[in-house]
Amino acid sequence: MTSADLVLPPTDQQTPTAALLQAPDAQALEMAIGDMHVLLEQHGYVVAVYPSGISPAHERRLFSVRSVLESDRIALVKVDLPPLGVAVLVRQLRQLSICDFSPGVVASAARLLTHYIHAGALLHSVTKFDRVPVDLRTHAKSWVPGSQFAVVAGPEPQLVRVGPKADPPAGPEFATHLMTAKGQSQSEWVKETLAPAWQVQAIHEFALPSESPAWWGTGKLVEFAAYLPDISVLYQLVSSVRRENCHWCGMELIGDRCGFCSSPLPAAENRMHSAGVLSHEALAPPLS
Repeated sequence: MTSADLVLPPTDQQTPTAALLQAPDAQALEMAIGDMHVLLEQHGYVVAVYPSGISPAHERRLFSVRSVLESDRIALVKVDLPPLGVAVLVRQLRQLSICDFSPGVVASAARLLTHYIHAGALLHSVTKFDRVPVDLRTHAKSWVPGSQFAVVAGPEPQLVRVGPKADPPAGPEFATHLMTAKGQSQSEWVKETLAPAWQVQAIHEFALPSESPAWWGTGKLVEFAAYLPDISVLYQLVSSVRRENCHWCGMELIGDRCGFCSSPLPAAENRMHSAGVLSHEALAPPLS
């Protein structure tokens, strides 16, 4: 992981923590290479997940370390999720790492799991927000005192103005938990309105990641992410997808791209079991 404030606490005693891959201004290259070498010696493989919003210098550092070590056991997985969504995804991969999946499956599972994380935020302004298309009318409304907007960045972009007669954005059709993180906002809309509408089974609070205000374009926000919390459901989801061997590096993978070398799977081989990626009924237990 590239930031300590994106490491959520483990869900149980078996879930491992995440190692921190620091930015160039925080650690010399020689130290970064040494730390990565130790990780490889201890664990055999490293799956380094990093958000698309990190600095170009930090991203170059990750590739430089892998290049210097000349290792094919380091997967660099770039994720286009908001900060809290990235934190949730990393913890899910940590959960899967203790299962009987190969490193290649764990790395390529990141792309699959992003489709099951509903990541968004309650914003008090969208004037500086450019992650989801915002029309001029919405921008104009954001100048009205007291305006609030519910934005979902993924898996499908949504933006709605919050109001007494407005419906919340569409949410997951399966059982989830909701992670929330407050910025400079006192609104309880996420807990009091969104959570019941999405029928989440539990709400958890976490400190707002330092990268969140820049990602959302404002510090007046409440970030949230709905996710699958149960390791058995995550296991079932990943297990439902056909496994292949990468034709380039030989690593096992699921989906259409290798998590280690990023080589795409030939189109004819990019297929799933007849059951597909789990139905919503099979994906999660009944809502309580």
